[in-house]
Amino acid sequence: MKTWLVALDNSPMAEVVLSAARDLAGRSGARLLLLRAVSIPAELPAEAYIMAPNQVVELLVRVAHRDLAELAKTLPAHLLSGTRVELGTPWRAVCDVAKELQTEVVILGAHGHRVLDRVLGTTTGRVLTHSDASVVVVRGRDAFRDRGDEAR
Repeated sequence: MKTWLVALDNSPMAEVVLSAARDLAGRSGARLLLLRAVSIPAELPAEAYIMAPNQVVELLVRVAHRDLAELAKTLPAHLLSGTRVELGTPWRAVCDVAKELQTEVVILGAHGHRVLDRVLGTTTGRVLTHSDASVVVVRGRDAFRDRGDEAR
């Protein structure tokens, strides 16, 4: 059975991406591996400032595992291959895991672009550029919903 990689962040868009991935996997017979890449964000939770650096990383990884477990509960068991948290730059982690698993498809979301993203490149843009897998970019709430005959 095919395994597709679903890259999820901690934004509200994660549920939209997962919904689209669930729909696509259900239609194709693929299973989904949910991935969260964790790096030190520019904005840390307040409690992180009183922790040792290694504790901050442990906190971020623990929260990522918890969040993925909650998202995984929304999938039917036959669609879930597992969850995984990687430490590192998100685009690189997605590409590395996709290559390791030899997955055919990576599914991830697109967000609004900030000025800095245009200069440095977005995670989605870098995955599109560097991944050997096909990449499905989910852009909005209605992505991949069955729209009936009018969409055909």
